Amino acid sequence: MPADLHRNRAAIARPGFIRTPDGAELFYRDWRDEGAAGHGKTIVFVASYSLPSDMWAYQMLPLARQGFRCVAYDRRGHGRSSDPGGGYDYDTLADDLAAVIDALDLSDITLAGYSMGGSEAVRYLTRHGSGRVARLVLIASTLPMLAKTPDNPDGIDRACVDAFQNDLMMDYPQWLADNARPFTGPNASQAMIDWVREMALRTSQQALYACNETVSRGDFRAELRDIDVPTLVVQGDRDVSNPLELTSQRTARIIPDARLVVYEGAPHGVFLSDAARLSADLAAFASGTARER
Repeated sequence: MPADLHRNRAAIARPGFIRTPDGAELFYRDWRDEGAAGHGKTIVFVASYSLPSDMWAYQMLPLARQGFRCVAYDRRGHGRSSDPGGGYDYDTLADDLAAVIDALDLSDITLAGYSMGGSEAVRYLTRHGSGRVARLVLIASTLPMLAKTPDNPDGIDRACVDAFQNDLMMDYPQWLADNARPFTGPNASQAMIDWVREMALRTSQQALYACNETVSRGDFRAELRDIDVPTLVVQGDRDVSNPLELTSQRTARIIPDARLVVYEGAPHGVFLSDAARLSADLAAFASGTARER
């Protein structure tokens, strides 16, 4: 694979940052509780479009206290990572994930991707292989394909993408305000909603636009058949961002060794609405003790 020629150039740029082969610097966090009794297995978290690694706090903290090593990073143009002005295609984003994994020399990992991050995780596996990955978790992902096309007639019409991109260029803060409650669910506090909005507002507008275009054009229907690690697929049945029947149900049918777990009544933001349950499911799956439900 062409990416392999440059993977070893990824390095720790300075404390807390990894430099990618094309010069972007990615902020990362590496949480471990040295005093916790546990097996030390590693979970690598790939965040949502528009959100930085902070979004995983309510999974990373309890899991680290159980003895897991929890690694997450800010996608380029997001959070504390640099804003290089390009590289928002899935190949480059998968190479960024590879840079994190390689620079930290991680192995036997559980790779957990949320929303767009799930697609990046899949592209990492099909582009870089599963040598370092033992398991995959796809949470409320955009997989396998969102766009409406003649061979995907139930997909999302291009007009919806165009409307969002118009809102992004005209009044993104108002769009966030209008859509925060459907994202977080009815039980989220106003303070929690404000926290999510603040994180999203820190993201580069250019990255938002480019990543949205990448997501809208993504087609992983063939690629999913090549996933060769056990996979847990998680989604809420009240997800208005990525409808369950369009995304996770189809994804779980395509991946050879996949199991779908549906959170009843949960919105897109299951990492907040069902934080404790998601953490427990991640712990059981990563440690190999998950049971059929």
